[in-house]
Amino acid sequence: MRSTVATTLKYVSLVVASLCAIVPLVTIFMLAFKTDQEQRTTGPLTPPSNWLNFENFVTAFSQGGMVMGFINTGIILVVSVAGTILIGTMAAYAVDRFRFRGRKLVLGLFLLATLVPSVTTQVATFQVISALDLFNTRGAAILLFAGTDIVAIYIFLQFMSSIPVSLDEAAMLDGANRFTIYWRVILPLLKPAIATVIIIKGIAIYNEFYIPFLYMPSQELGVISTSLFRFMGPFGSQWQVIAAGTILVIIPTLLAFLFLQRYIYNGLTSGATK
Repeated sequence: MRSTVATTLKYVSLVVASLCAIVPLVTIFMLAFKTDQEQRTTGPLTPPSNWLNFENFVTAFSQGGMVMGFINTGIILVVSVAGTILIGTMAAYAVDRFRFRGRKLVLGLFLLATLVPSVTTQVATFQVISALDLFNTRGAAILLFAGTDIVAIYIFLQFMSSIPVSLDEAAMLDGANRFTIYWRVILPLLKPAIATVIIIKGIAIYNEFYIPFLYMPSQELGVISTSLFRFMGPFGSQWQVIAAGTILVIIPTLLAFLFLQRYIYNGLTSGATK
């Protein structure tokens, strides 16, 4: 009797949690296909009369600045992720392969940095960005995103520990220096970790709102998140257009997760168990 009740409660809780996550998305999806009159006169869960009404998507894409948002987001994402991989793999290689005084302190400071809320350091960060004359440029977001990512470093460290040191020694016997070992031996073997970091970091940058909004206030430098936020101005009463813009923003991350989720799970679990 207890097991039956426990099983029932388990599935009921799963259904309720799934509905809480799915119902808002379904509501937005149906609203994106409705006309202005439909969104005023029908309920949120009422299907649109015409599922082929793409006028809201055209308006959102052409008049809402979504094209420039995708371009700015793509530039920032590619450069930032490349910088994160380069800095993260080099830092992980130095920490894992070299034995130096203060090594444990460095690892401890990395861990401490993850516990400090980023909002508490924004005043100092803003002063640094202003001093570098990067405010209201793409360079501000790129520098902040490409900076030392603690999560990425720990993922690289997990994989690095599974690579035998004997490979480094064999390369040294062949006359390779430290940089050659890193570039020709270590980096190719970190491909699973790099794929994991690309997916996690890429989605995080794509969805980021605070940094672009604070450091790139110019409308011409709007990214996906800030462009969608600015919809509330010219399209404040046209909720169907805002819903269409929301769908346009959601689709890329949804497709990326559906096609690449196994790489995320495999990358995190294999790195943690090696």
